[in-house]
Amino acid sequence: MANGHSHQTDVVIVGAGPVGLFAVFECGMVRLNCHIVDVLDDAGGQCTALYPEKPIYDIPGFPRIEAAELVVRLKAQAAPFRPVYHLGEQVQALEALSGGFWRVTTSKGTVVQARAVIIAAGVGAFGPNRPPLPGIEAYEGKSVYYYVTQRETFRGKRVVIAGGGDTAVDWALSLSEIAARVSVIHRRDKFRAAPESEARLRALAKAGKIDLVVPYQLHGLEGNDGQLKAVIVATLDGATKRIEADLLLPFFGLSMSLGPIADWSLALEHNQIAVDPSTAATSKPGIFAIGDVVTYPGKLKLILTGFSEAAIAARSAYALVHPETPLHFEYSTTSGVPDA
Repeated sequence: MANGHSHQTDVVIVGAGPVGLFAVFECGMVRLNCHIVDVLDDAGGQCTALYPEKPIYDIPGFPRIEAAELVVRLKAQAAPFRPVYHLGEQVQALEALSGGFWRVTTSKGTVVQARAVIIAAGVGAFGPNRPPLPGIEAYEGKSVYYYVTQRETFRGKRVVIAGGGDTAVDWALSLSEIAARVSVIHRRDKFRAAPESEARLRALAKAGKIDLVVPYQLHGLEGNDGQLKAVIVATLDGATKRIEADLLLPFFGLSMSLGPIADWSLALEHNQIAVDPSTAATSKPGIFAIGDVVTYPGKLKLILTGFSEAAIAARSAYALVHPETPLHFEYSTTSGVPDA
């Protein structure tokens, strides 16, 4: 963690999620020093704040890895390059200086001057999309949860999961291993999850280990003093059904906001930053963007895509920081990890 309020470095990375952390490594591999800023109190972004125990299946070389473990490994990979973390701080101002430098100012008054800025802000500021159920606030944090931070909380419980995307399906698969019962509520029979995950879900349902309650949607809650007893679901025609439950997980995605980034006069498309995929460059020279915050033709919102974009952005930043010294491409097996 940094002490003091005024700093100078090669690159400022905005966002300490997995893609931002890997950008530290990639910058280090081309001998660029980094400061990294994140509004959360710990590195890892959504992986740390929302689902540290969620299994991730598409990291090369890891058939399965929990989100928190991925963050630990990414921090260890970046550590040799001595990144300076400014956590619990939001970047509020981005100002162009003479000589092609940028000045970043945070909510705590920290000022960092750098030649390049890499925005790795993920989905930006985020919060859950809450279902419009009367009285749901009384259950939140007691028997209604929007994120899973401790899988053991659900051991031996009757769990209702509402939603049809990857998060809902992945947690249904994971919690089916420890919960007394898992019921999945979705308004249609088609899920929006990865095909293999959906196939596993249907196989478990066929085996009687998961209840698929389709096509239904949430309708009401029963319980006392914040503790659920049952979840009421309904069809589009109004037919209702009562499901006994101890815990409810509504997974309807996140509400997202770019926050101050929206005021930086960058070219945006549908609330995402438009970049040149060959350089990760935004519409402003010296400002790059990577990960889920960006858009370009053919963009895939996958974590490994963000990792690739981090490598591209680091090399683009190098050309600004060291314009007099061409960068000769080397594989890491040849170069090793440079002395930081």
